[in-house]
Amino acid sequence: MSDPRARAEATVRAYYDAFNRGDREGFLALLTEDVAHDINQGGRETGREAFRAFLARMNRCYAERIEDLVVLTEPTGTRAAAEFTVHGRYLATDPGLPEARGQRYVLPGGAFFELRDGRIARISNHYNLQDWLRQVGG
Repeated sequence: MSDPRARAEATVRAYYDAFNRGDREGFLALLTEDVAHDINQGGRETGREAFRAFLARMNRCYAERIEDLVVLTEPTGTRAAAEFTVHGRYLATDPGLPEARGQRYVLPGGAFFELRDGRIARISNHYNLQDWLRQVGG
């Protein structure tokens, strides 16, 4: 695939496909070693191992599926954006958040990506935390 836009879109779609399959290693293989991860309304974590730890916490606390995915790219294929709907269940209490009781939620979200050498070098996730808190009873 020689079109940079198509390659970028394919990489972002592969990222969400691996997420939806629960393929943690396939998911991590799409990231650069020094990936920057901007957590929604939080800080920045750097590196694939930090992302692995983040995923472990997320998998313990949440069961989520991404649907209605739309991916936008720019001509050089180094930047992309995704809009989607998260369908989830809050499984275990995440520190600092309301108590988990298996609450279900549906939440619009988005992410911005920087791509380098066919891999994801930055992910910035965004969703409405107040909407999520309302849905889970926080």
